[in-house]
Amino acid sequence: MLRGRLPRETWGKKIDFLLSVIGFAVDLANVWRFPYLCYKNGGGAFLVPYLFFMVIAGMPLFYMELALGQYNREGAAGVWKICPLFKGVGFTVILISLYVGFYYNVIIAWALFYLFSSFSGELPWIHCNNTWNSPNCSDLNSTLLNDTYKTTPALEYFERGVLHLHESSGIDDLGLPRWQLTSCLAVVIVVLYFSLWKGVKTSGKVVWITATMPYVVLTVLLLRGVTLPGAIDGIKAYLSVDFLRLCDAQVWIEAATQICFSLGVGFGVLIAFSSYNKFSNNCYRDAIITSSINSLTSFFSGFVIFSFLGYMSHKHNVALDKVATDGPGLVFIIYPEAIATLPGSSVWAVIFFIMLLTLGIDSAMGGMESVITGLIDEFKFLHKHRELFTLFIVVSTFLISLSCVTNGGIYVFTLLDHFAAGTSILFGVLIEAIGIAWFYGVDRFSDDIQEMIGQRPGLYWRLCWKFVSPCFLLFMVVVSFATFNPPKYGSYYFPTWATMVGWCLSISSMIMVPLYAFYKFCSLPGSFCDKLAYAITPETEHHLVERGEVRQFTVSVMAAFMCTAEQGRLHKFHG
Repeated sequence: MLRGRLPRETWGKKIDFLLSVIGFAVDLANVWRFPYLCYKNGGGAFLVPYLFFMVIAGMPLFYMELALGQYNREGAAGVWKICPLFKGVGFTVILISLYVGFYYNVIIAWALFYLFSSFSGELPWIHCNNTWNSPNCSDLNSTLLNDTYKTTPALEYFERGVLHLHESSGIDDLGLPRWQLTSCLAVVIVVLYFSLWKGVKTSGKVVWITATMPYVVLTVLLLRGVTLPGAIDGIKAYLSVDFLRLCDAQVWIEAATQICFSLGVGFGVLIAFSSYNKFSNNCYRDAIITSSINSLTSFFSGFVIFSFLGYMSHKHNVALDKVATDGPGLVFIIYPEAIATLPGSSVWAVIFFIMLLTLGIDSAMGGMESVITGLIDEFKFLHKHRELFTLFIVVSTFLISLSCVTNGGIYVFTLLDHFAAGTSILFGVLIEAIGIAWFYGVDRFSDDIQEMIGQRPGLYWRLCWKFVSPCFLLFMVVVSFATFNPPKYGSYYFPTWATMVGWCLSISSMIMVPLYAFYKFCSLPGSFCDKLAYAITPETEHHLVERGEVRQFTVSVMAAFMCTAEQGRLHKFHG
């Protein structure tokens, strides 16, 4: 039954929503993570586990979040009126998105700094005659990569010219914020604010540029890259098929991990974005289209990256694995070094860093929108003050991010990157899946989707939601604990206290699930069984509980047995 809903802002056009979702899901990791994983784990063979996990877990979870947000028309916390006991997971994903914003905006600030530096006759990371260079810096490109005692101008520009890492001895010696990076960070925050302050009416227009520009730039870079000597060898290495690598469990684990993080499930962003859709929007089609585009973009970016890595390998006369890397080192050291050797290098550098900016901005917008929508939907009085609340969120993010633009800021960045959205995001999605599939009920969730789009999800989707996806996520949570490695940056290993701070950060979001469940349970009226009935019954059906009718105990069989024994007025139904 269609419940009465308050009027809600909607996207100006359907394409605004699609571009926003694509812009959020397609981020910097599509460029610096997937191509390297593909190369390292058997080339084309890596696509087998990647696509397998995409089909059994990635798409079903993506579809689940879009449908959940669209039907309930609220943010990540408010949607759990369908099962109040689980509202804590909404606050978990909101906190995770907030934590990620603390360091993700810094990456965009780095890209902006490089963009400004590119407007020069000669790029500053070409030679070793700058004030920040050390005696170990060498321009001798032909032998440099084989000499462990030498460093490249590009590496020194990033670590010494931009970060000033040499002025810090570790995470306990951060120093003051660098004014240049602070200025770039402030520009990023201003752009984010004016993209978000009016809601989806403004952000839906910004993504027309930020979501489409990366595809234009990637295509231009590919056309340039394939003309370089050694580019074809790089692409062949990227696509080379080694099926024997599929016998290695680590390959499957890395494919599963990539799926979990690349689609952007578990940040509350998909829920927030879809909550602004029209009720009858075909979210099933949207899920298929946007998740497919995300994966295809990752694959396509590999051609761009490895055409240039093949060129670097050829130029330095070294094996490809000497230059192939992932993470920030690829886009802020290796790739700029490759661009610097091209004719008209400043132009290519400007094009490349504009791409990084647009990739980062719309993903950062998505994360901020998750926080803003999630909280203003939960605390209704904030609706009238969205502009001020948005300002409060972005300024708070800016102030905390300042720790990442100090001399030792890369250590804070690494710690946040390691703990803010690792195990905690997997845990959050696992609880989401359990709450919907086993407490709210897959059948009822399917009824909701049918009410919206006129078509009930097939057996495949229902089986994935009920069994496959939760088992997959439980496996990933266990693996994330079992394979945990303490954070490090280069040769610097973090002290024990820093690792403990990181775990506290991670736990601070996960603990919202039991804390809120305990609070909710204690605040509900009646006996233990009444409390349990209220906690797992949609808020719109609490009148049934008052009449002694409990719709479902899909998992709590023991609790249902106890309650039945205590008072025979509770009835067990299957959702």
